[in-house]
Amino acid sequence: MALAFAPYGKTLTVRRIDLDDKTRRHLNNLGLAVGAEVTPVHISGGDVILRVRGSKLAVNRALAMRITVA
Repeated sequence: MALAFAPYGKTLTVRRIDLDDKTRRHLNNLGLAVGAEVTPVHISGGDVILRVRGSKLAVNRALAMRITVA
């Protein structure tokens, strides 16, 4: 499922990131990579605030739609 539709409060694993290499590397540096565990803590209008490796990270709806979690 796309990260934008993920239930908040549930820990999920990133399965796929369908973005260009530059953006994918940037997210990887922030801890959001394939195989990483993420917990959506708030979803507002499609924008998602995540807990990733003990930090919070916000991604907009466009990015959240291109990140697959399970």
